[in-house]
Amino acid sequence: MCVAAVALSASPRWRLVMIGNRDEYHQRPTAPLSRWNNGILAGRDLQAGGTWLGANAAGRFALVTNYRVDGYPRAHLASRGALVAHWLLGSGPDGIAAMNPFNLLLVDGPQAWHLTNHPAPQRRLLDPGIHGLSNGGFDDRWAKTLALEAALAGWLERDDAAMEPLFTALRSEAPLPGPGPSPEFSSAFIRNPLYGTRCSTVLTVDAGGAGRIAERRFDADGQATGETVLDFRWD
Repeated sequence: MCVAAVALSASPRWRLVMIGNRDEYHQRPTAPLSRWNNGILAGRDLQAGGTWLGANAAGRFALVTNYRVDGYPRAHLASRGALVAHWLLGSGPDGIAAMNPFNLLLVDGPQAWHLTNHPAPQRRLLDPGIHGLSNGGFDDRWAKTLALEAALAGWLERDDAAMEPLFTALRSEAPLPGPGPSPEFSSAFIRNPLYGTRCSTVLTVDAGGAGRIAERRFDADGQATGETVLDFRWD
């Protein structure tokens, strides 16, 4: 039950700010955030080889979430993590109709789009502002998504450069009533011994192009196990 909020040119200080949690089975092998040999900044899914979010030095960013649809996922379909890796390597998202349902957010310089393949392939240009994304449709206003959007908006209004308040918002385990998944998955942070929040990520790119991505990782008990911070630049 991943969740993210993205600010696209939403303040004079910041070109891009993204906050998000990756929820996954704890047994799925994963490599932490690093700078890949090809220049991608991302974690890595060691089972399928792709990634859930990442950036590069050419002004590109991407994140993908699964779209919960009855009858899916289907094991024979291609990994959705390849969508992010291919975008960061300079190619477009190909073969999307043959994948399990997904939400994909793409940034290339000043432009950003939302893509999905359910119920049919669709691409939407995003306006500047704050946008939320979880495991429903892009227009589904889940309570946990709204809460992260509000936290990000408040951070921008305070003109705060510190990442810690954003990590605090991502760490909230408070159940949120309203639209969204079942109560045990309604909070931003999921603590569960089998399937839960594996990492929280905050990415910022300021108006001058200075970027930073920070990943904080968690075990099956919800305890922090490590943190990685990488700097980069968008010219």
